[in-house]
Amino acid sequence: QVQLVESGGGLVQPGGSLRLSCAASGSILVIYSMDWYRQAPGKQRELVAVITTGGSTTYADSVKGRFTISRDRAKKTISLQMNNLEPEDTAVYYCNADLLPLGGSRSAYWGQGTQVTVSS
Repeated sequence: QVQLVESGGGLVQPGGSLRLSCAASGSILVIYSMDWYRQAPGKQRELVAVITTGGSTTYADSVKGRFTISRDRAKKTISLQMNNLEPEDTAVYYCNADLLPLGGSRSAYWGQGTQVTVSS
């Protein structure tokens, strides 16, 4: 059974940094891409950053220059380094993976989410 588990959320002051991690486990044949989304209270879930199997990255305009997504293919993990955090970055951050599981179909999988709160 495929699982995505996030870690690294917490409370940080404006201007601070946090690093989120997401680990994929289970019988996985191919991971096509892994992404970070976030959802703030009362708002829709939005895409934050994407990294493809080839290493290409895409960022939301609101986080460009502040956030960096990286991937360890061997460990099936991605990370999101978040610098110069702003109160507007407060949200639950979700890991998403587009993957092909053993014996299954290509699908999107979600982690349980990790809370990031930016406040003084």
